[in-house]
Amino acid sequence: MDGGSPLERLLRRDRVITIAGVAALCLLGWLYIVAGAGLGMNAWEMTRVALFPHQQTADMTSDMSGMDMSGMDMSGMDMSAMAVATEPRVWGAAIWALMIAMWWVMMVAMMSPSAAPTILLYARVHRHALAQGQIQDKLAPTGVFMAGYLLVWLGFSVAAAALHWLLEREAFVTAATMSSQSRWLSGIVLIAAGLYQLSPLKNACLSHCRKPTAFLSRHWRPHTLGALRLGALHGAFCVGCCWMLMALLFVGGIMNLVWVAGLAILVLVEKAFPAGQWVGRAAGIALIAWGTATLLV
Repeated sequence: MDGGSPLERLLRRDRVITIAGVAALCLLGWLYIVAGAGLGMNAWEMTRVALFPHQQTADMTSDMSGMDMSGMDMSGMDMSAMAVATEPRVWGAAIWALMIAMWWVMMVAMMSPSAAPTILLYARVHRHALAQGQIQDKLAPTGVFMAGYLLVWLGFSVAAAALHWLLEREAFVTAATMSSQSRWLSGIVLIAAGLYQLSPLKNACLSHCRKPTAFLSRHWRPHTLGALRLGALHGAFCVGCCWMLMALLFVGGIMNLVWVAGLAILVLVEKAFPAGQWVGRAAGIALIAWGTATLLV
């Protein structure tokens, strides 16, 4: 039996190709994060420092306990250690590029799994429209759709890096762990994220993400530019749904793997599981309580 042209056989396998592409993109993102995103320390070590800062100090004290300190200028050494721990970095062009890339790759790693159902559905709808003769595009521009989605997250990453720079400059966030060292910042962000979880805007954006069929039928546009526009629109709804959850990275540590993985799981559950909306609302209540306790205790 004729299997058709190579192009037709490729189109029939677009689901497998799309799944493999999204999985590869997500895996590469996570590997980049675990490796430390070019920051000079792997994410496991940064996670340990963020979760157990007092243990880090104790380890340094223990290491120094056996040293002969006679004749050493201790005040100068203390000042140097404090400078490394607390002084903000000077953000040159290289640091800016590194931070934007770190945020963007992290968003790709965290958001790709929850975006996969919409990407797969887009590929399926395009294939069906092509079979029905409704469009003439020979290749489903699924990659263009995903590019539009990721470009929106790039814009978010630029804004996040700018906020990161500001918070670090004002000493609200440490340069070493990239986490909050202000009880007020932590409490306010936790409460704000919790309130946003319960807001109508969050619910409206989440509904678009949870109902990809309705989203595509309402906003569908053919051809490559249509795919790019549609992907960017989906990305905009996704950012609207999750931007305050991403702000929580400033509280627990931007490269804290526990926080990154936990937020990625919460986003996936919210968007893809039947009880996701209720889980998100429960998380919102928990965040409000946590933030209030942080401010009061």
